Amino acid sequence: MELFPPISEFFNAIEKDVRINTTHISLYMTLLQQWSLNGGNCPFEIKRHEIMNTAKINSRYTYNQCMNHLHEFGYINYIPSANSSIRSKVFIVPLK
Repeated sequence: MELFPPISEFFNAIEKDVRINTTHISLYMTLLQQWSLNGGNCPFEIKRHEIMNTAKINSRYTYNQCMNHLHEFGYINYIPSANSSIRSKVFIVPLK
C-alpha cells in the first residue's frame, strides 16, 4: 500500500532518467512537501530561500539550474517571478 503515491510515481519516473541527480531529487522532494502543505493544490507559491534551505542547496545558480531542469524534463511546471516581491509558482505534473 502506497501512503503517498506521488513519491512512488516520481521514483518510478526517474529510475531510468540519467539526467536526474541527487540535487534534483532533493529539490523535487521539497517541492512535493510544499505542494502537500498547500493541500495538493496547484499552482502553489514558493519562496526561493525557504526551498533552497530545505533542499540543502547553497547556490542560487544550482537552484535555478535544477528548477529549470525539472521544468524542462517535465516533472514540474515552473513560473519564475522576475519581481522579488512576487513569489514564483510551481505546478506538480502528474507522472503516471
